[in-house]
Amino acid sequence: MLGQMLKWLVRIALAGAVAAGMSACTMLGLNYSSLSVDNKPVASPPLTSGFDPATTRMVLEQELYGPWPGNLPVSFSAPRVIDAQYLGGRGTLEEITLTIGEGDSARRFPIAIAYPNIAKTKPVPLIISQTFSDNCSVFPNDPVTELGGDVCNGTNMTGAVGFLATSIFGTYIAYAPIERYFDAGLAYASFPGWSFVPDGNPSAQSVMATLTPDPKPTSALMAWAYGFDAAAKALETDPRIQPDAIAALGHSRYGKSALMAAAWSDRIAAAIAHQSGFAGAASSRSTTGETLGRMARSYPHWVRPGLGQELKDGLELSLDQHFLLALIAPKPIFLGNGRRDVWSDPNSTYRLAQAADLVYEAEGVEGLPDGTMRTFEPGAEISYWLRVGGHSVVSEDIDAFIAFMTAHFSPAG
Repeated sequence: MLGQMLKWLVRIALAGAVAAGMSACTMLGLNYSSLSVDNKPVASPPLTSGFDPATTRMVLEQELYGPWPGNLPVSFSAPRVIDAQYLGGRGTLEEITLTIGEGDSARRFPIAIAYPNIAKTKPVPLIISQTFSDNCSVFPNDPVTELGGDVCNGTNMTGAVGFLATSIFGTYIAYAPIERYFDAGLAYASFPGWSFVPDGNPSAQSVMATLTPDPKPTSALMAWAYGFDAAAKALETDPRIQPDAIAALGHSRYGKSALMAAAWSDRIAAAIAHQSGFAGAASSRSTTGETLGRMARSYPHWVRPGLGQELKDGLELSLDQHFLLALIAPKPIFLGNGRRDVWSDPNSTYRLAQAADLVYEAEGVEGLPDGTMRTFEPGAEISYWLRVGGHSVVSEDIDAFIAFMTAHFSPAG
């Protein structure tokens, strides 16, 4: 019974995402993001050589995200081997159960991990991905465990909802091309962010209110960011994983949390933030696309309580999102964008990356390379990727993710 209820919850979540995507597409029409940064607003306030990470984190927590829940305890089970000859013997598929919090309110959920065979002889870099769909859809042909404890029986990306979701958001909005990650010598771990804190209002706040001990996370984005850190804590001691080569990967809302994880967590070595938009890498002051105010009112659980109404009443945040990007320095960041994804504002994302470059340079590394919005250098510390198309995860994006990872990390020698 629980398994059936969870399947319907997954499908309802997917239907909501499809509806939101169709709504966004309707509002945006066939617009293209501008490729020009001339005569556009300058990032403000400006970053200076006296940039203070501790103060920046405090201000972003107070004004936008709520506190980092670093005091929540994390524990995890021993790994369970699902397939010792995964993908015809190319690797191993395993699973752990992660627990965050303590007592009856603790949140427990499975994480699936695919290890390439090279990891048997030397540790490899790891991508930890938060996904919209559950692991039944990420690993549709494998008996992984879904939230609630039942063994998956095929994908939940079926019927009209699954067809629309993949048509709008791309094949890889759920399914993971593990073969391609293995080709690059990368391990891959996956769990849906909502298995820790649900992606709903007021359900997210209700779950966070019961987590112990205090202080509690006050936004789902911050909780999901902590989910990346917790997963990294569970996997960083595995001898098959390079502990200094763990990247957080997320699309859209989970792209926001991937950036936040890299900014707050010492365990996350890089962020792959694809089309993160507002409260991610796009400017909070921008009036293009979704805007921060619209996002905060549509998804109030993503940000600290009351922010949406305060922005509507005229509140202007002290800091813009180039301060979030600067917090990540000198770690590498991948900023993925689609030219038709005006909703996520690729133009302001690029301008804020330009502004954050000052702190990267102060750290002794090159941030955003010289060029234009079309310049993709996977080895740059701020790697900006712009393709044609909209708000989705497609094959070209996977190639770019892999190019970024292999440019910055490689299996230990």
